[in-house]
Amino acid sequence: MLKGLGGLGDMAKMMKQAQEMQGKMAQMQDDLENVIVEGVSGAGLVKATATAKGELKGLDIDPSIFNGDDKEVVEDLILAAIKDAQTKANERAQEEMAKMTEGLGLPPGVKLPF
Repeated sequence: MLKGLGGLGDMAKMMKQAQEMQGKMAQMQDDLENVIVEGVSGAGLVKATATAKGELKGLDIDPSIFNGDDKEVVEDLILAAIKDAQTKANERAQEEMAKMTEGLGLPPGVKLPF
């Protein structure tokens, strides 16, 4: 089709690939909203669930940790569980991005989207 135009044929192919990648990225972002990760602290006494995009969806707190003077400990456990869920969400999102971009020949460590 673009045979006689030299490098423009390659450019058209690259543009098409870029558009396909953009569509795949948008789909992956949508899919990450449906992936649930769980963060845990206090040996399972506090659990936080979040989407792979990092949106907190729920907390599960074992009632045994509610002793009158342990308010600060409970708060720390809740924060730890949320941070664990957020870390796992970020890791999962990076894994999904790596799966999508592995065939592109990008150098290691390149973060997408730019």
